[in-house]
Amino acid sequence: MSTTVAEPRAWCVVVPHHARGAHVARHRLADELDSLISADRLDDAIAIAAELVGNAVRHAAPLPGDVIRVAWRLLPDDTLEIRVTDGGSSVGPQLRVAGPDSLDGRGLTIVAALSTGWGVERDGLGQCVWATL
Repeated sequence: MSTTVAEPRAWCVVVPHHARGAHVARHRLADELDSLISADRLDDAIAIAAELVGNAVRHAAPLPGDVIRVAWRLLPDDTLEIRVTDGGSSVGPQLRVAGPDSLDGRGLTIVAALSTGWGVERDGLGQCVWATL
């Protein structure tokens, strides 16, 4: 009797360090995952990716080439991991409390609410903000 181990499925897209980068990332993620996860979970994944890319555009430097790297993988245990890598910033990502009239400051709060976990990793290239669901 043999046992088959499912391999993770992974994707990566490099998007402009610009507001349209979130648009590109959302559509690519939706196209790749549409038939692999439920519609509700896909909606959450799209929202998380959009928030993370939007935060990278607003608050972080780009990677060389004026880009942001967006990667996601579907693990054998059905965990979806989304990773957004940028050139980093002097102040790391952190949850903020936004007032009812605030125009911004809700991005990571949305990510935290929709995900099972999130965090930040730094290396010599910049920083990666990740979320799982």
